[in-house]
Amino acid sequence: MIERPGETRRSYIDVEVLQRLLKGLDFIVLALGGLAITFGLAPRTPGNDALIGFFTLELTFLCMLAMRSLGLYDIAALRHGLRSILLSLATCGAGGVLNYLLARLGLIDLPLAWLTAWIGLSAVHLITTRGAVALWAKPLEREGRFRKRIAIVGGGKAAEDAIHALESSPGLDIDIVGLFDDRFDDRSPQSIRVHRKLGKIGELAQFARQNRIDLIIVAIPLSAEARLLQILKRLWELPIDIRISGQASRLKLSPRAYTHLGNLPLLSVFDRPLTGWSSFLKSALDRSLAALLIVLLAPVLAVTALAVRLDSKGPILFKQRRYGFNNELIEIYKFRSMYVDLSDADAARLVSKGDPRVTSVGRIIRKTSLDELPQLFNVLSGQLSLVGPRPHATQAKAQEALYEQVVDGYFARHRVKPGITGWAQINGWRGETDTREKIEQRVLHDLDYIDHWSLGFDLYILLKTPLALLKTQNAY
Repeated sequence: MIERPGETRRSYIDVEVLQRLLKGLDFIVLALGGLAITFGLAPRTPGNDALIGFFTLELTFLCMLAMRSLGLYDIAALRHGLRSILLSLATCGAGGVLNYLLARLGLIDLPLAWLTAWIGLSAVHLITTRGAVALWAKPLEREGRFRKRIAIVGGGKAAEDAIHALESSPGLDIDIVGLFDDRFDDRSPQSIRVHRKLGKIGELAQFARQNRIDLIIVAIPLSAEARLLQILKRLWELPIDIRISGQASRLKLSPRAYTHLGNLPLLSVFDRPLTGWSSFLKSALDRSLAALLIVLLAPVLAVTALAVRLDSKGPILFKQRRYGFNNELIEIYKFRSMYVDLSDADAARLVSKGDPRVTSVGRIIRKTSLDELPQLFNVLSGQLSLVGPRPHATQAKAQEALYEQVVDGYFARHRVKPGITGWAQINGWRGETDTREKIEQRVLHDLDYIDHWSLGFDLYILLKTPLALLKTQNAY
């Protein structure tokens, strides 16, 4: 099925995250539950505690390995609740019977009640988890959330060969949303194998920001080097995996140079910085720490809010539209630091030292960055991260030019969610960005952060942030 532009922007769900969570839950329940029933029912003799522990862990791993080998962690199995439950239960039951018989040969004198308890534990766990996953997955499957949406760049024979390889791949769950090419002639017809042209290559970036695209495949021969480089320069700012069709190359590269999507070999060019498990871990860290910080900093939030209210008339919070992930406009919260009638929602004029628009309390909270604390609620809502490139206002300028006009590749910093603090901020590049150097350094540090992201890197930046806030020379 081909989904037309504008039909959906709902994000792709990476099954890897679901599988890891489910495997972790299986291990915890089966291992701890197995230990409880084995220690509770097995005869206790001197020195057999270690044997009971080994026996239970071996049984848990055996059952999980068997379920994995049978594909019972794949989304194709999980979305069919009853079938998934029966097959998983049969696997765990068979593992229990096998281990029970081996134990009876002389390892542990297990009563039959142990086998009944193991099957009962497995049944309760698998019915609950697999049933819940099936109920969750079925509507998402109808929405296409487990299918990758692919855009093809190119329109000639290379594109046709790539599409044919994808369509001939058994079991490949994808949607080819359409093609983008600058040529509209006999070499590149209006449609190829029922997939129509959606626009020129220059229009793909805007299309990808309005419609969900999970993968871009560039089907251009590597011999067209100048054209290929021009295309990649247009696309690298997008938070999307970009691959070159291996069928479009006549070079005989090592098989290890390719990844495969079904029958189509692909050369990796650009990767989305955060995907799958990494994205899940960062989001989990963000929201859990944000919730904790809101609780711990509640007195500071309350005192700051009261000071803003008493200092000048107007609302306590100031809302401002800024660029978020993938250039989407988001609305962030700050404690109001300006007089209401002098506020600049678009930040067309940067705040400078001694700016008369800033209130007395505003000067203090801006220097200490207390005005940023309400953005913890943006983190809870998923619009921001704790660590990431700072979100800039839509009309922010350096030397009377918009940031994207000053720095080539500026929008590449939006390949990840913006953050409350970041690598640039702890390296001294916070506050006013009135010169080309300041915004260039910010972007340079932002891109460096994206290229080297890790959870440890995030924690390091968070720990360094309080020290960076003591340096207030650029904060107005």
